[in-house]
Amino acid sequence: MTLTANKRAFMEKLSDSKGVISALAFDQRGALKKMMAKHQTEEPTVAQIEELKSLVSEELTKYASSILLDPEYGLPAVQVKDENAGLLLAYEKTGYDASTPGRLPDCLVEWSAKRLKEQGADAVKFLLYYDVDGDEYINLQKQAYMERIGSECKAEDIPFYLEILSYDETIEDNASPEFAKVKPRKVIEAMKVFSDERFGVDVLKVEVPVNMNYVEGFATGEVVYTKEEAAEFFRQQEAATDLPYIYLSAGVSSKLFQDTLVFAAEAGAKFNGVLCGRATWAGSVEVYIKEGKEAAREWLRTEGFKNIDDLNKVLETTATPWTEKA
Repeated sequence: MTLTANKRAFMEKLSDSKGVISALAFDQRGALKKMMAKHQTEEPTVAQIEELKSLVSEELTKYASSILLDPEYGLPAVQVKDENAGLLLAYEKTGYDASTPGRLPDCLVEWSAKRLKEQGADAVKFLLYYDVDGDEYINLQKQAYMERIGSECKAEDIPFYLEILSYDETIEDNASPEFAKVKPRKVIEAMKVFSDERFGVDVLKVEVPVNMNYVEGFATGEVVYTKEEAAEFFRQQEAATDLPYIYLSAGVSSKLFQDTLVFAAEAGAKFNGVLCGRATWAGSVEVYIKEGKEAAREWLRTEGFKNIDDLNKVLETTATPWTEKA
């Protein structure tokens, strides 16, 4: 991996003093609306979404190396983040068009890498749904789309963080044991594809290669992988790329995510940090809706702080500096 001087400076802004990326993810839009709607009868308002994002940013970026936000609702949160925290901005539309096959990627049409950079972004993040075993022509379109974004980021001399979410066109439920059996291949092979330098990716944001709820010793029900099988998949993931890669929390509990990082490191995964979202702040949503802004602030200062502090302590002993790869 070779970084320009500008990209390296941006990467340093996004990571801690040791070169580990301990980033807070709050670019959720559709998922956040659903979380909020569970606790109120009316549709969540733009003002509510912006206020909650700002609260999380203001209270928790003191303890994170950077924050990932979206330019649709997250720009007010940019203004109140800690000045030492780096900023990633999302470039993709939320979700995907379910009326067309293939979960095709789509940029926010009024944004560009240049415009995101002008808003203070230290990196551009794009989320891509990818099924390595899916339709060849659909995957070709996705690859070409990532090449465009990589070229944009290269032109702006800003890091490109690619988030890959695996799925299977023939399996509806990603939480099912059926998907758990194919997930390692989906995650690992997609990482291999987008590690090619033609895509211009600087950091991969990826899932862990197994569903930990089906790992021996972690599972409460059906076991899909023994501990050793799971550990081997983490080793295969490590071997799949020369790029820095960071883990997403995928909505699991903060405890399970922390335990997963320990397991990954013990297996030999040299991951370079996390972009952790709901595992850190999810509990604040219900408090905000039911009890208001100041109650949510208090939750973030106590429970939210504990979640991120516990995660940072785990990262100290498990994560590897990205500088070892660049």
